[in-house]
Amino acid sequence: MKLVKDTEKDLNHSKEISEKEVEEAFIKVIKWIGEDPTREGLVSTPKRLVKAFKEYFKGYEEDPKKILEKTFGDVQGYDDMVIQKNISVQSHCEHHLAPIIGVAHIAYVPNQRVVGLSKLARVVEVFSKRLQTQERLTMQIANTLMDSLDAKGVAVSIDAAHQCMTMRGIKKEQATTITNFYLGKFKEDLGCQNRYLRFISK
Repeated sequence: MKLVKDTEKDLNHSKEISEKEVEEAFIKVIKWIGEDPTREGLVSTPKRLVKAFKEYFKGYEEDPKKILEKTFGDVQGYDDMVIQKNISVQSHCEHHLAPIIGVAHIAYVPNQRVVGLSKLARVVEVFSKRLQTQERLTMQIANTLMDSLDAKGVAVSIDAAHQCMTMRGIKKEQATTITNFYLGKFKEDLGCQNRYLRFISK
């Protein structure tokens, strides 16, 4: 689907900018906010920021479809939903680069084959480690699972706090955002969708 294809372009993003250039950019930002980048507490901060950004945005280096390539068919005809709850989400919003912190819930109805449970969390991790909106993140996870697993249905829900609105702007510290995206059986069958919602609310 289009949302998945759009992000795949980023997997081979340009390496033309050196780490040294990024460090220099961080030095400028430190100066711009009124600090002295040469004082003891800040002299190594640009290097640390480069290292941190590599970790925050490592999802651009990974292909979520490869994570889902290995599946298992020895499930003795199991055809009910598989649910994984409370997968931690740590991302950054694309508007302010502020953290998005929350949890994701995933369900899929297998079509003869299942995937290792850790792979579901890894798909969440890959898409989370990119600049995101929560709406797009929810849809990317769902579309990738649906396409890669040839599932009969997929449901994805994310409940997260956005520090772009808890630490700045409107500063509503208790506010969280919930997004849901349903495909296949979960979209077509309200009974299936309601069962999923009951399971994740327990």
